[in-house]
Amino acid sequence: VEQQGAQLETFQQRNLLLQEENNVLKEKITNLERKLEDMDAENREMSQTLSLKEGSIRSLQQQLEEKTHECSVVSRQLQQTLDDAQRQVDASMQRVLAKEKASQSRALELQNQLSRAKSELSQLQRSKEDMERRFQTQLQNMKERLDQSDSTNRSLQNYVQFLKTSYGNVFGDFLLAS
Repeated sequence: VEQQGAQLETFQQRNLLLQEENNVLKEKITNLERKLEDMDAENREMSQTLSLKEGSIRSLQQQLEEKTHECSVVSRQLQQTLDDAQRQVDASMQRVLAKEKASQSRALELQNQLSRAKSELSQLQRSKEDMERRFQTQLQNMKERLDQSDSTNRSLQNYVQFLKTSYGNVFGDFLLAS
């Protein structure tokens, strides 16, 4: 009876130690779950930021299309002006000289506008390409972080499964021995 009492006391102490270890592991799991929730929140924030940047890219694309349309209108205006100047040359030599000066002035102004529009278009295209590169980089970073998070989750799940199996083995052997 004394020997069984001593064994019972040993088993109770071992049980208390295992319960303490179990509590520590539960606390670790809780901490990891909190970290996972934080990472989920961060991922949501990044998704929102990404959506905002996509909206900005769409806005820049729309501006690019508007500038392209403006360039086309300016080109047509330039062509019309040149056609008008040619008809006036045919009508009268003196009117041609006066109109030629006006047409050249207008053509120069339109060419300057066209040049500015092309420069703005080129700058918008560079900005768009730069934003697309940054977007791709951020997207890749987010994918890598998501992959890392998935890997961490799998590792934690494997670890929890290992703990479950280990506890099952330990307590199973303990119950069989008693």
